[in-house]
Amino acid sequence: MTAASQTRSLPASVTPHGGLPVRVVVMGVAGCGKSAVGRLVAQQLSLPLIEGDDFHPPGNIAKMQQGIALTDEDREGWLQQLGAELARHPEGVVLTCSALKTSYRDSLRAAAAGLRFVHLAISQAESLRRVSVRPGHFYPPSLVASQFEALQDPSAEPGVLTLAGDAPLESLAQSAADWLAGAHP
Repeated sequence: MTAASQTRSLPASVTPHGGLPVRVVVMGVAGCGKSAVGRLVAQQLSLPLIEGDDFHPPGNIAKMQQGIALTDEDREGWLQQLGAELARHPEGVVLTCSALKTSYRDSLRAAAAGLRFVHLAISQAESLRRVSVRPGHFYPPSLVASQFEALQDPSAEPGVLTLAGDAPLESLAQSAADWLAGAHP
């Protein structure tokens, strides 16, 4: 079944007409499938998609291309900009963002009440494999280990769904969409 044939709308009780917008961050380490799953979830829920990587300032991209891991300070302005983007979409939105640390997720939550997170969990070996074969992306395989060092497990936080990121993309997107359709703040 294709993503197009799976496209559906949320029930009225959780659409903007019902007053409960769906704003979600598809998160995880490099190579976990954030962009692909985020795109499918956005299609299924008829929501706009914001690619968090598109908002990295040139200095951050240059550092990563050189194999230098970003610091909390490097990410601060980027996270503020992503928070502003979330706030600009009160009708609902899907954002892709690594959101590795609790403080990063809290920064995004402060910008968007009721924000939810779908964490795509994969092993370090799988992340390295995927990043190594990803064409044309600025993020090098040499930084994969730093992502796992920074990752703070979000599974105990409210409003978080953790999925095994090695499942088929369509299955991941459907699980996320079903969870979001049934989730109420």
